[in-house]
Amino acid sequence: MRSKRYIPRRYQLTKHAIAVVKSGHPWVFRSKISSAAEAFPDGQWLQLVDGQNHPVGFGVFHAEGLIGVRAFSKGNAEPNLQWWKHRLQNVLAKRENLRNFTDSFRAVNGDNDKIPGVVIDVYGGKYAVLQTYADGVDGFGRYVAQVVAKELGIDNILWKIPTRRRNTKGKGSRTLRGEVPTAPIPLREGKVTYFAELSGQKSGTFLDLRGLRKWVSSQKWQGKRVLNLFSYTATLGYAAELAGASEVWNVDTSKGALDFGQKYHSKKKRCQKYIVADIFQWINELSMDERFDVIICDPPSMASDSSQVGKALKVYRSIYRELCRHLKPKGILIGCCCTSRISREQFRREMDGSFGGRLKFEKTLPPEDDHPVGFPEGDYLKVNIYRS
Repeated sequence: MRSKRYIPRRYQLTKHAIAVVKSGHPWVFRSKISSAAEAFPDGQWLQLVDGQNHPVGFGVFHAEGLIGVRAFSKGNAEPNLQWWKHRLQNVLAKRENLRNFTDSFRAVNGDNDKIPGVVIDVYGGKYAVLQTYADGVDGFGRYVAQVVAKELGIDNILWKIPTRRRNTKGKGSRTLRGEVPTAPIPLREGKVTYFAELSGQKSGTFLDLRGLRKWVSSQKWQGKRVLNLFSYTATLGYAAELAGASEVWNVDTSKGALDFGQKYHSKKKRCQKYIVADIFQWINELSMDERFDVIICDPPSMASDSSQVGKALKVYRSIYRELCRHLKPKGILIGCCCTSRISREQFRREMDGSFGGRLKFEKTLPPEDDHPVGFPEGDYLKVNIYRS
């Protein structure tokens, strides 16, 4: 944090950008910044000012990508190391209640926590996984990881570059402190233990689905037949088994993920079935005789920018319309969307339209405490529950 780029340089915002920062939204898109910003090096700390040079806030400049500036504070209080430490302590304090329930959680949720471009997940209370979403915050991210590790008493830090980040060539996983386990790590969630490999998707597994796992495992599904689509390592399949399901089909494209689930996420081996398949094709070929009491569908993100939203919505309409035909009377269908470009309202409309009144909306699960939503694009995960 001693680099010159962390000494804020003054940058005059456009009128549109001023409105964005004052609203509390952290992202100023490249199309809304002036060409003068291109003179700054990637990752330059900026003091953001208006047309009369009055302070508006502070942010960090990105030389590439859709986001030109990530704003992290308003006003004229210049951030220093003590300022950042205090902010991180406040962020961690919001996780205290959650930590009574689990030893695996998101310690820092990026721009939603006003920590620009940096995400840190904790596994088993022993390992911290850092992810940085732009070249310009790599150094800052390492600093944040060190502070978080010290505050939580963690000795092991792994740095992973997200797959959707630009310029990932030659930038793989890197150990910043301690060691990275080669064996799967047990994750405690209440009375249930799941497992994850830090080499897996995202930072290791899908911590954001904790609320759904908790809801599923608390149900009374004795004798129920469950279809778990896009199952990855079948944590939701295991939660269904714990809820009493007599038969669970886990379907995913990754044989490795399913093999992991078969080894670690089932006590009743005859209860679980594992199917490697392209789900969009598989569901269309599934016999109409196959019907389920519960269907869980958690497809991957399908729209990285607004131009892809229409296509993604069409896919949702298609798959949920088909799944409805395989749901038994008095059944439950759980639909998930992790595409930030699709709002909660849009997702609800698509699901409602797909079912044509045949299913009744029951509720949506709120984000977990370690995945706070600070702005519209930060509200990426939606989980809707319907009943027939």
